[in-house]
This record gives sequence, C-alpha cells and structure tokens, in this order.
Amino acid sequence: MKRVTGIGGIFFKARDPQGMRAWYKNHLGIDVQEWGGAAFSWAGEDGKPAPGTTIWSISRMEAENYMPSTAPFMINYRVADLEALLAALRAEGCNVLGDGEASEFGKFGWVLDPEGNKVELWEPPPGQ
Repeated sequence: MKRVTGIGGIFFKARDPQGMRAWYKNHLGIDVQEWGGAAFSWAGEDGKPAPGTTIWSISRMEAENYMPSTAPFMINYRVADLEALLAALRAEGCNVLGDGEASEFGKFGWVLDPEGNKVELWEPPPGQ
C-alpha cells in the first residue's frame, strides 16, 4: 500500500499571526493571501505545471486544530487511501485520533507521532 505521496501543507502557530505573515511576505516574498496563507503550485520534473498545491499557513497560537499537540506546527501529508492507511496505523499500534473527516476539500485523518506532534493525513478529492 502506498502511504504518503507528498506534502499537502505546512501550518504554523504564532503569537502574532499578522506580524508573522507580514515578515514572511516582506522578507521571503511569500504571497500571503487574506485567508492567512499561500498556495504553492507543483511542477513536474520537466518544470511544467503539475496537478496539486502545497498550502502554507500561519494561525493563532490557540488554534484548536493543532490539539492535542503542543508543537508550534503541523504538517499535512497527502495520502492515496486515507481509510486504508488509518486502519494500518491502528493495526501497527499508532495513536490515531478519531475516525477522520470528509469535506469538499477531501478526506482528513490525524495521528500523533512518538513525540506527540499531530500529523494531518489528507486524501485529496478525485482529480487533484
């Protein structure tokens, strides 16, 4: 079974999200949008656009979507088959959080790594 197929997003906590977003925009040239992040388009080995994006976002320190982890970040990994992967992780004794969720953006599931960092797993909608 193929597990992780790429990075879907990188999410940071910040005490001053507006200030952090401005710093990254001003000093690193990241095109931070009104929603608080940026979308990096993918390219193939030939340099031509490929389907997919990696999301980069900064949110407030108290953001609940990072819980129960206390880490200041969360990485979202693209996966091919979320349900099968969550079942495999459970069978391997991993700390899978809940049963996952589905939305118009795809299917999401979460697991804690051995140091308590929350890892988000994302199966994109068909065609993405």
